[in-house]
Amino acid sequence: MGKYSKLANSIVDLVGGNENIQSLTHCITRLRFKLKDENLADDDQISKLEGVVTVVHAGGQYQVVIGNHVGLVYEEIQGSVSNTDTEEEVKGSFFAKLIDIISACFSPILSVLCATGMIKGINALMIAVGAYTVTDGTYLILNAIGDSFFFFLPVLLGYTSAQKFKVNPFVGLAIGLSMCYPSIQLNVLREGAATIGSVMGIDYYQTFLGLPFVGGNYTGTVIPVLFMMVLAAQIQKLMKKIVPELIQSFFVPFFVLIITLPIGFLVIGPIVSLLTDLLGSGFMELYGISPIVFALLVGFAWQIMVIFGLHWSLVPIFLLNISTYGSDYISGAIFSASFAQTGVVLAMYFKLRDQKLKTLCIPALVSGLCGVTEPAIYGLTLPKKKPFIYSLIGASIGGGISGIAGARVYMMGGTGIFGLPQFISPEGSLYSLVWMVVSCAVALVVGFLLTFLLWSDKETIEVDEKKKSIQTGPTKINSPISGEVKPLSRASDPVFSGGMMGKGVLILPTDESVYSPIEGIVATLFPTLHAIGLLGDDGLEILIHIGMNTVELNGEGFDAFVSQGDRVTKGQLLLKFDRELIQSKNYLLETPVVVTNSSTYENFEVDADESISANQTLITVSL
Repeated sequence: MGKYSKLANSIVDLVGGNENIQSLTHCITRLRFKLKDENLADDDQISKLEGVVTVVHAGGQYQVVIGNHVGLVYEEIQGSVSNTDTEEEVKGSFFAKLIDIISACFSPILSVLCATGMIKGINALMIAVGAYTVTDGTYLILNAIGDSFFFFLPVLLGYTSAQKFKVNPFVGLAIGLSMCYPSIQLNVLREGAATIGSVMGIDYYQTFLGLPFVGGNYTGTVIPVLFMMVLAAQIQKLMKKIVPELIQSFFVPFFVLIITLPIGFLVIGPIVSLLTDLLGSGFMELYGISPIVFALLVGFAWQIMVIFGLHWSLVPIFLLNISTYGSDYISGAIFSASFAQTGVVLAMYFKLRDQKLKTLCIPALVSGLCGVTEPAIYGLTLPKKKPFIYSLIGASIGGGISGIAGARVYMMGGTGIFGLPQFISPEGSLYSLVWMVVSCAVALVVGFLLTFLLWSDKETIEVDEKKKSIQTGPTKINSPISGEVKPLSRASDPVFSGGMMGKGVLILPTDESVYSPIEGIVATLFPTLHAIGLLGDDGLEILIHIGMNTVELNGEGFDAFVSQGDRVTKGQLLLKFDRELIQSKNYLLETPVVVTNSSTYENFEVDADESISANQTLITVSL
């Protein structure tokens, strides 16, 4: 068993089991599930797993944010997940489906695409500093390693998109290889050939069965192969109905290829190429109107897009610009965002009083410098709200500087500090690199200063100040609810009865009001309002869970009188619930009251016998 096998098994169980998983991919930080029924997944419990940052619903996917070791968790899960359900499609808008397709096609290749881009960037750096020339064997070998992946991108996307659209993967490879075949490329078609006609204002030099063949240079392109694979999937589905099963193994690929590729080259390729050229020109026009405003807005929006998984929608545009113009300006506008986030986390490290959160800062800093911001966003800045806003401001200013300078990337490379070489031009110019270093440095400094000067961890400071006035000794925990008191071991849920959540008691409610048993803050208020977690001023952590499986009610029958993050005093009304409604739907009302950090207390004593009224002493703990 691997290091992450326990986490992997827990995730599979909590998303509804293997039978609920239609497919699974992963990107740099996230497991990307396509589930048959997302309602079966337990967001709250998955988010609580050690090693999980958070859960995100976006783009028709169920995304479990893991962090840098997502690949290892994915490998543990991959062997047991069946992706044989071919008919289910992503529900939602066209945009959600588009994001799902893009992420599924790019996720498997993105890390290697970045790696080869880094090699290409290093090669450009060596040319820039005069280590060797473009005719040197070292340059030729490194250039082949760095450039080949991008050059044959239609081949790679042909394979991954075939898997996405449930086409024979080798048919996908054949389509991509045909697109990259030398005689298909536009420059070869024009060499020594006379123009014989024009379609949509584009000259053509060859015909196919008398039909105009508008050639195109498809190497390094993204969109044409995806559209061809959509057509191939439909043809394959049709051929499987028509061709006898005995000869399907070779006749289905035959018909798919001989129908898809001519239509692709004669119709899909030219039209899609024209549309993508117009899209690229449109972005160039928008950029040309005001590079500064464009870069400011893109820089500000990037991390918000990351939260919702929408950043995938820009990847094809990055590649389109590099393929068409030899460089991309959008990447420059968003590149400094990870450094802004890093600066904010660095400031939080100095300002945080909560040692548990402080320990998260170091790995988040390392990840941020490497261009991976999810651990910082979900673990630190977003929960604290203002630091996240400061990171957006820092990223926007950094993006604005890149817009002023016109900084561009010349290849798909790594992220963070490993991505800087992609700003070196193939000719060895360091102009964009220098400005990008300035952009990143400014974003980092702005994020740091805004957080360091304007933000304070108020909640923790208030707790620390309160602790100073508390004398050491026994701590009394009041009953949050009136009812019959039972040992926690009597709970029907084995998680509670087995003490996995900590020591506590079970209350069978005779009333419908829940009060705060301690003074502190509302650390967690579940969206379904069936459970609430409190953090006491003296460090007590208490969970009040109303009923069993009542999360399934989705908040029906529950009312909250506090919000997450609110300060509460002993005896303050927290929640109300409808006993009759809950029982009418056949849910148990037994309510565990658990000290989740009970292991830190040497003495734990239940003060009530059989019944208790709200706000009477229920439990006494002492260090």
